[in-house]
Amino acid sequence: MSAPDETPKASEQQEFKPYVPAEANLKELTFKAVFLGVIMAVVLGAANAYLGLKAGMTVAATFPAAVIAMAVLRAFKGNILEENIARTTGAVGEALAAGAIFTIPAFIITGVWEEFDYLTSTALLLVGGVLGVLLVILLRRTFMEDKSLPFPESQACTEIVKAGQSGASGAGTVFVAMGIAAVIEFFKNASGVAVIKENLARVFGMGKTAFPVITPTASPAFLGVGFIIGPRLSAITAAGGVFGWLFLAPILLFVYSLADSAFGDKLVALVAAGNTDALFGGDEALGFPGLKGLYNGSIKFIAIGAMIVGAFFTLFKMRKSLIAGIGRSVRSLGGKGSGEEKRTDKDLNFKSVIIAVAVMLLAMLGLYYYLCESVGVSVVTMVVMAIAGFLFAAVAGYLVSIIGSSSNPISGLTLSTLLIAAGLLVMLGMGGETGSEGWRAGVLAVLGVATVICCVAGVAGDMIQDWKVGHNLGGTPWRMEVSGLIGVVAAAFVLVLPIMLLHKFGGGIGSDALPAPQAGLMATMSSGILSGQMAWELIIIGMFFALALILIQSPSPMLIAVGMYLPFPTVMAIFTGGLIKWLLDTLVKRRTKGDAKAGEVVENRGLLVASGLVAGEALVGILLAAVVALNVKFFCTENFQAEVAGAQAFMKQIERVEGSPDERARAILADPTLRSLKSFAGQDEKQLKGMIGKQESLAATRCLGDEPSWFHQAWAGFLVIALLALYMILTSLRALVGRGATAPPRPEGGA
Repeated sequence: MSAPDETPKASEQQEFKPYVPAEANLKELTFKAVFLGVIMAVVLGAANAYLGLKAGMTVAATFPAAVIAMAVLRAFKGNILEENIARTTGAVGEALAAGAIFTIPAFIITGVWEEFDYLTSTALLLVGGVLGVLLVILLRRTFMEDKSLPFPESQACTEIVKAGQSGASGAGTVFVAMGIAAVIEFFKNASGVAVIKENLARVFGMGKTAFPVITPTASPAFLGVGFIIGPRLSAITAAGGVFGWLFLAPILLFVYSLADSAFGDKLVALVAAGNTDALFGGDEALGFPGLKGLYNGSIKFIAIGAMIVGAFFTLFKMRKSLIAGIGRSVRSLGGKGSGEEKRTDKDLNFKSVIIAVAVMLLAMLGLYYYLCESVGVSVVTMVVMAIAGFLFAAVAGYLVSIIGSSSNPISGLTLSTLLIAAGLLVMLGMGGETGSEGWRAGVLAVLGVATVICCVAGVAGDMIQDWKVGHNLGGTPWRMEVSGLIGVVAAAFVLVLPIMLLHKFGGGIGSDALPAPQAGLMATMSSGILSGQMAWELIIIGMFFALALILIQSPSPMLIAVGMYLPFPTVMAIFTGGLIKWLLDTLVKRRTKGDAKAGEVVENRGLLVASGLVAGEALVGILLAAVVALNVKFFCTENFQAEVAGAQAFMKQIERVEGSPDERARAILADPTLRSLKSFAGQDEKQLKGMIGKQESLAATRCLGDEPSWFHQAWAGFLVIALLALYMILTSLRALVGRGATAPPRPEGGA
């Protein structure tokens, strides 16, 4: 790319002409556009929340939101600017979802919350999201007018929208992919009709160690993610999984076997017996912790150490862009208004935006005080959040303008703020032993700052990207800014609900079903720093591992660390998606003889297919969690029915104790007869409350049928992967058919 100063002066001074002229007077901020945008913000946000909890990443919603807006509004005679408003409103849900899933689950993982606090979580998302929009309003014009910024994803989306005006929106591609993924998820999910077995897991023994052999999970969403990030990034992620599960885990087993011959004997016996469940999940009777237990207790901490260094190294590599973004934001505050502005230049009133920012900061101060009940801590955290929020809004916007929102290092920016806030609070005397009041107040404050900053960085980057599309198309800035605020508010009130639902009925935050890697990292760092009880030896090993990767110039140490943290079947499914993309790229090069334009057309079609697969699986996963929340299960195994019967017997034991799980727990502990029962032996109030809540829910479960023996077919999982690969490749290649249609002429004006 040429340096900005090498661009000819004439082209720099040439006036930009949007697709819809500034003089045109088309309908824009209409009810139908905003209503559709709000629905998309909620749906795409919930879908990305699901994906983020499972895979630790989200996918940009700009492209699917654009094609859905074109398809739906065309039926209601909407114009291109109404489509622009709907897309801007809808795409912000994904950005806010990243802020939610990277931080909110950390409140549960650390233990400062026993259950999700809907109102507090929503308030954090609301303030962070609104602040993100307000801060980039101050910077919008600077970004839009800088011709040296490429905005790769914005330019691609602009071309899709322009092409869509000729009738080929691509929405059908998205909806068909969503339908296919939805059907697969229904027949794969344990809460649905689980005919398809997700993956196979075996252990291959050799001497004093063993090697786990785990196939990719048959997940349309993970294949879609791998396809979107491409073969290179998916391979880097897979490298982390291979290093963790096939290198470190066997070494760990070997060392344990050398140190404890009884452990080695148990391992050999379990491998010889082919007892896969015990090898992975552990066997209490045998005293074997299981591969998952060993991995979670040691190698995951190494991955966290590597993630810390990886996050800061990512920011270091972008230091020039970061410094430029910060400088740009400071200079923008002195921006001048213009007496006679064109429609395409009008932002919301500058003074009103500044007042709104001040109101948000005061709201944040009140919220922090509510969380930690300390005026001093609240003021410190609010100041840290205000400074970091403004700087990182500019930084996120600048990075998105260079590399696109899909590569926006939100977690790295958030982790930086978290470490600064935690360090300051420790210096101020906060913290203490895990579980103490000082520790709890500090963790709440630090995670509160991290949540807001994560939302600010995510929303700021997404808004700049979407507003650039609107700038290219001729949208009115203040109307796009209003629609962004509406989308953020709508998504903030809804996003916590699917997270709560998935936590309670989808496997639990932090489990293999919902590993939430970024939230786990935030939880470990905040809790460990404030308690002084972090497993620093393992963290430091991971940090040196990441340093070694940096020294050999390994690509993306951060992604390698994330690959180590995620479940191995998830990582391999993402890698498989990357392989499918590589195969498609190879076929396209051969068919088109390297035609770049043809490659871009296929790429865009493939992106829509992959986005549909992600959304379809995510939405059905959330719906099935809602079914479980209603205490309904389609088919139950004999073991599950026995668990239900046991829960019903448990509830009979305490039927004379009424009230909520909290009240029942206190009553049982106060009753010597009940407290002496075997079920309650050694339980404190918190443990008892959790047990009662779980047993109460399980006892109320209704099974609609007995699970047939032919469910959970492994061959069906392999077939799903193969057919999805074929579908993704063939559907993408169909974009080459009839290529050459041009976009319609620019609108000249009129209502």
